[in-house]
Amino acid sequence: MSAQIVVVMGVSGVGKSTVAKGISTHLGCEFAEGDAFHPQANIDKMHAGHALDDDDRWPWLRSLRDWMADEIASGRSAVVTCSALKRSYRDLLREAGPQVRFLHLNASEELIAERLSQREGHFMPASLLHSQFEDLEQLDQDELAAGSVEVSVEGGVPQVITRSLAALGLSPRVGE
Repeated sequence: MSAQIVVVMGVSGVGKSTVAKGISTHLGCEFAEGDAFHPQANIDKMHAGHALDDDDRWPWLRSLRDWMADEIASGRSAVVTCSALKRSYRDLLREAGPQVRFLHLNASEELIAERLSQREGHFMPASLLHSQFEDLEQLDQDELAAGSVEVSVEGGVPQVITRSLAALGLSPRVGE
């Protein structure tokens, strides 16, 4: 199978990293943490409790897009995390190639707020969660028709990973 990129998207605290790592393990392909592509200025801004604006996000998204395009050009599949809250952000990431699909992890704001209150060591404070839900644009019908999917994070991590793989129509070792 040709290279493909699955972008695990959603608000902070929804479980993007945990689910993406699990999917990449099941598929036998690379995992990349989208937050690692943020410039230090963005990390500092979020750590200080300030939401990023589009001017902050575009360089980060372009860097991520370029990395994904390199992976595709090299014939490597990957699972990467990225909030990708807005359609315009997803459109930019899709410029990496038609092999890019999105897995939107869904949950209520209340559930995510509870999770964030228990999380330690992340640079995004729980106080910014509401702004993420305000910015979130659900996947459009054309995105769903092109192979992107939405999956609830209700239940345990193994169940979410299993539902995600099934929704994406993927089986283990696709990346090899």
